[in-house]
Amino acid sequence: MLRTVKIVASKNIWRSPSSATIPASCRYSTVNSVAIAERVQRALAAKASAGLSYDELADKLGVTNAYAAQLLLGQAKLTAGTAPKLQAVLPELVDDDLASMQNDFPMRTFDNEILKEPNVYRTYEAILHYGESIKAIINEQCGDGIMSAIDFYLDVGTTTGKHGEKRVVITFNGKFLPHIEQAADDNGAKSPRD
Repeated sequence: MLRTVKIVASKNIWRSPSSATIPASCRYSTVNSVAIAERVQRALAAKASAGLSYDELADKLGVTNAYAAQLLLGQAKLTAGTAPKLQAVLPELVDDDLASMQNDFPMRTFDNEILKEPNVYRTYEAILHYGESIKAIINEQCGDGIMSAIDFYLDVGTTTGKHGEKRVVITFNGKFLPHIEQAADDNGAKSPRD
């Protein structure tokens, strides 16, 4: 016989054994995606009420515009140093939401439906189309390795083209992480074969 255990550490943690009303795409074993989605909606409403763009919000917080968006969308963790600034510029954010943004770990994932959104799809398509060239240039300039998406900055802006058209500029700024030779003597972990 199975027994259900209720966890009450945070309002974004499941408290109910029933997930019948939660869509399958929103279910995780430890995260209440509905509560997070509701918090995101409240955060976006507070931003709208404050009349701030992401650029303006970022300037007030001292972060990139993409990171400001990630904070409100539940994709980044709010730090203790940034929390008072966010509370000051978005006073409609309630204390419970600010606490959740600081204390709950983000589920850094996405709903596959987002890939159907033209802005997202075209950005994804550009990375796929230019991916092999991007890899070749990174390898040529940095060596064998990858760009980190953890020690990473993203900024989105615009510029004006030579014909006066508005153009989008997306800057990915990630730390280069070289692949290593896996020398057995350097491996500090006990072998699973011992």
